[in-house]
Amino acid sequence: MNGSVLKTLAFDSVFSNALTGRCIGSAVGGADFNPHNKSEAEIQRFCQSYMTELSKYVGPDQDFPNMGMGCGSAEVGYMFGQYKRINQKTGNNGRSFLWGGNPSFPEASGYGVAHFAEALLKDKHDALEGKRCLIVGSGRVAQTLAAKLHEYGAIPITFSDSSGHIYEPEGFDRGKLRTVTKVKGERGAKVGRYIIASTTAAYNDPESIWDIPCDLCFPCSTMGVIGPDEAKKLSENGCEGVIEGGNSAVTEDGRKELKKQGMIHGPSTISLTGQALVSGLERVQYTTITDEQLKEEMCRVYHEVKNTATEFNTRGDLYAGGIIMGFLRVANVMATQGAV
Repeated sequence: MNGSVLKTLAFDSVFSNALTGRCIGSAVGGADFNPHNKSEAEIQRFCQSYMTELSKYVGPDQDFPNMGMGCGSAEVGYMFGQYKRINQKTGNNGRSFLWGGNPSFPEASGYGVAHFAEALLKDKHDALEGKRCLIVGSGRVAQTLAAKLHEYGAIPITFSDSSGHIYEPEGFDRGKLRTVTKVKGERGAKVGRYIIASTTAAYNDPESIWDIPCDLCFPCSTMGVIGPDEAKKLSENGCEGVIEGGNSAVTEDGRKELKKQGMIHGPSTISLTGQALVSGLERVQYTTITDEQLKEEMCRVYHEVKNTATEFNTRGDLYAGGIIMGFLRVANVMATQGAV
């Protein structure tokens, strides 16, 4: 994490959160702290120190942070514990700040990506069922996305991290997905350890994950992981589209190549609104949001963005539609409040 990445993510988050149509703001934070080479005690102390400073800017009456890359349920628990030590008020209307240290719907981001993909394909008279899905990444979003894809009848075939990738030619079933979750549940563990538990998986074979034939690609790792070369390679291998499960996973040149190849592109501005939608709904309903409600909300956001793209002569371009719709909502609010 650095200043440039922070500003980029914050800028994208403004428009992404605006797409939800809920009364939520937008902010992004982070730290140049690598949890993979730290002990649990070191991570706990870091989270406590981080929250000591962060507590000046967040709280039940100020701002409500969500989980992100490198920040899961354990880190949320550590931070809530520290917040509770230094503040008397930790909730509103029976709803505790930071979920009381126990996130209510940690799968929201991954499930949201799958629901968005299904809505997108359904609009094209297609479906996720039977699609071979190339998943790039193996974190929380990638794992929950794979689980939901499996429920839709799709076939997740890969996971990856900095050590390489694992490939199951026949796909990951529920048991294999549980094994991946168990492997990655240990801090610092690499996805390659999975092959010890599987007789059918291939590790770094083929050498490049982009050489694996697939129907859909879901990049859930770092920013800019798919450029023009990767997009072209995916197209050559029969891939129909790329649905982003990570922030800005496709570069600007990558988007141009996807369009040139006639491939579907689901931008992260829309696909990753799941967690924000859940937070917005919980603030209104004061109850835990169900997966069915999330599915309906993701479908609503997709159709609103699609209609906006059509209205502004960018029909079929969801990236442009999402940016235009988000910008208009933010600009209208600023004008209403006399900020411009």
